[in-house]
Amino acid sequence: MEHYFLIKHLHITAATLSILFFMLRAVWSVREAPVLQARWVRIAPHVIDTLLLTLGVVLMVMLSLWPHQHPWLAAKLIALLVYIGLGTLAIKRGRSPAVRGVAGVAAVLVFLYMLGAAITKSALSWLA
Repeated sequence: MEHYFLIKHLHITAATLSILFFMLRAVWSVREAPVLQARWVRIAPHVIDTLLLTLGVVLMVMLSLWPHQHPWLAAKLIALLVYIGLGTLAIKRGRSPAVRGVAGVAAVLVFLYMLGAAITKSALSWLA
């Protein structure tokens, strides 16, 4: 537990970097910007998101928070899967800029739900 605050703040920092970079890439995707094909743009999200997920798992183990015991955590993990699906649609798989834009906005809303669930420790997120 001696490194809890460091790990927590690294997790928060990684989450912030992840969503900011996602939003930037979503804008580039809607605009069909060639920068999306740059090597660093394709690699950076994997590095950031791997760090984010690893830190989340470390926090979960450190605090003995298990999804089957904490509904807010289970809801957050389910929302993470939805976020990943929408993010893929927003950045890569959307067939038109409009589809990619709507998926990007929906992904950001799901991210905000996950943030609310983490802060309130409730599956109701911001409605709690």
